[in-house]
Amino acid sequence: ELRSRRFWRSVLAELVGSLILVTVILGASAPGQEDEAPVLMQVAVAAGFSALSLMHCFGEISGAQMNPAVTLALLCTRKLDGLQSVFYLVAQCLGAVLGTGIIYMSLPVKATSRLLVNMVSTDGNAGQALAMEIFATFQLVFTIFAVDDHRRREVGEPGNLAVALSLATGVLQGKFSGGSLNPARSLGPAVFTGVWEHHWVYWIGPILGAVLGGVSYEFFFASSASQEKLIACITCKDIEIVETASVSRSSLLTVTQSAMRVKPTAKVQDQLN
Repeated sequence: ELRSRRFWRSVLAELVGSLILVTVILGASAPGQEDEAPVLMQVAVAAGFSALSLMHCFGEISGAQMNPAVTLALLCTRKLDGLQSVFYLVAQCLGAVLGTGIIYMSLPVKATSRLLVNMVSTDGNAGQALAMEIFATFQLVFTIFAVDDHRRREVGEPGNLAVALSLATGVLQGKFSGGSLNPARSLGPAVFTGVWEHHWVYWIGPILGAVLGGVSYEFFFASSASQEKLIACITCKDIEIVETASVSRSSLLTVTQSAMRVKPTAKVQDQLN
């Protein structure tokens, strides 16, 4: 797999996508002329629009994950293999650091770079910030898995828009945490500023929320969800076989129900004739 051009193309897509996403978010987070922190709405809109465009650019190449929490959720639900996950994680973090470097070098006064860092609000505490990050990332990843499920069933809908709106919504919820939802986005500014206070919140929160969101949708709400599929995942068995069997049973049930509806109609027509 390491010799595959497609593999390295997807890794590069994650690096470039993360670089652009983090650069846009931090650009919107940069202080204004009076060195004041930007309004959260400004950051949320920038994150949502940037994610929407990047999903169109890299969605077919790597899935446009651009977030270590999303990648780990896909790994835990066995939608992504271990080797690819490791390379994606490295690419996402590297892209975020490079993107932060671009913004950091662009700041006229380096002292204001602290405003780029996700920090726990003075109005709250680390526990509240952690809970906010968990919930915000949960709803984001839950939406991502729902969109992916609908696409597999060829249900026409603006899926990328739903994900972008979910991301913007999650950022807006970040009153106590700054609305990170992405460990790589928090890592970049911490590397350049040296501010690591409560940095663990922005890894544990998004990762825990993402895994809970992915697992809950995939094994309880997805069209292919079943007890057998959950057991197969826990026991490291082949999930695709279980999914195929589940879809086959669902298709057979649909055909049977359609046939049962047709029979009474045929009887009525015979009586009329």
